[in-house]
Amino acid sequence: MIKKKILIFIDWYLPGYKAGGPIQSIANLVEHLKNEFEFSIVTRDTDYCETEPYKGIKSNEWNILHDGTRVYYFSADQLNRTGIRNIIRKENFDCVYLNGIYSVYFTLYPLFFLRKKRNKRIVIATRGMLSKGSLSVKSNKKSFFLRAAKVLRLFDKVLFHATTKPEKEDIYQIFGKEIQIKIAANLPQNTRNFIWKEKKKQPETLNLVNIARISPEKNLLFALKILQKIKAVVTFDIYGPIYHSAYWGQCQALIKQMPPHIKVNYKDSLEPQKVLSELENYHIMFMPSTGENFGHVILQSLSVGCPVIISDQTPWKHLKEKNIGWDISLHHPENFVKAIEQYSKMDQAEYNALSKSAFDFALNYSSNPEIIEHNKQLFV
Repeated sequence: MIKKKILIFIDWYLPGYKAGGPIQSIANLVEHLKNEFEFSIVTRDTDYCETEPYKGIKSNEWNILHDGTRVYYFSADQLNRTGIRNIIRKENFDCVYLNGIYSVYFTLYPLFFLRKKRNKRIVIATRGMLSKGSLSVKSNKKSFFLRAAKVLRLFDKVLFHATTKPEKEDIYQIFGKEIQIKIAANLPQNTRNFIWKEKKKQPETLNLVNIARISPEKNLLFALKILQKIKAVVTFDIYGPIYHSAYWGQCQALIKQMPPHIKVNYKDSLEPQKVLSELENYHIMFMPSTGENFGHVILQSLSVGCPVIISDQTPWKHLKEKNIGWDISLHHPENFVKAIEQYSKMDQAEYNALSKSAFDFALNYSSNPEIIEHNKQLFV
């Protein structure tokens, strides 16, 4: 069978990781569907906020990764209209997948040069960029862009990829009900070969972890304020690149004020291949972010039997009823305190039951054939 050829444009891709979820979303998509489709990816040769090219890759030419994926890494001096136009002219593809709305090089230029190839399917993943929360950041600039896009009919005849029903409604809200949208949840990391492992747990102690970029929307400052109210002995390890130095300064000031039974450690960024092994060392993931389009690290945490305490601003709902964590309103900080205290009191048997529930949930989610089929339908 001849595989359909999918050409993906994304600002940052593997081996990068500092741009967070979108990289993981595309990597998981390729991992699950590489036997069905032939993927070629166009991206930059640097990670987010970095200027040094990745080691072991060749810039401005096609590279073949270990999984057989073709990746074209643009250097900064070659990333321009001409470079993007040449890719589209020379490549043989059946479908183009654009990751995001606002990227000049990896969304707008491809759309412009694809106008004469309207027989090709064009799929755009909005990645939560049209949610109310996202639109409130740099709102004037985004509002102007979206108005101009509608006047220019920039997104006519494209298929929008929404990962949830709320995201579908966000897209309709901006572009109207006439546009085409398909819902396909983000594909998870493949965890079918994982084995549940017991983690030592004593009452009145808890090891918490947070893996996220350090910026206001990830709400680390809120998490630290919650920990100041905890009576149990807690260790809280923080992993992630510092996106917002002033915000991190506020967090550091609060860390210095922690009571002696609360230990907070900053562990720097964590490379993707190390995330799961590190998560195995913790009892609970504590990440009360102000919003997540998907939250790959949430599912990764569950997949190694590490339950989560998160806000209710993610797709992961009703966690307490499923015995895999808590999803809590940010307007009720006292419930975050309650959740942490409750988990801290657990003995080994109680925690094992909680951990096993988290593991089983993630395993079932990761092997759900419907999610895989919905993603296939984006390209056929």
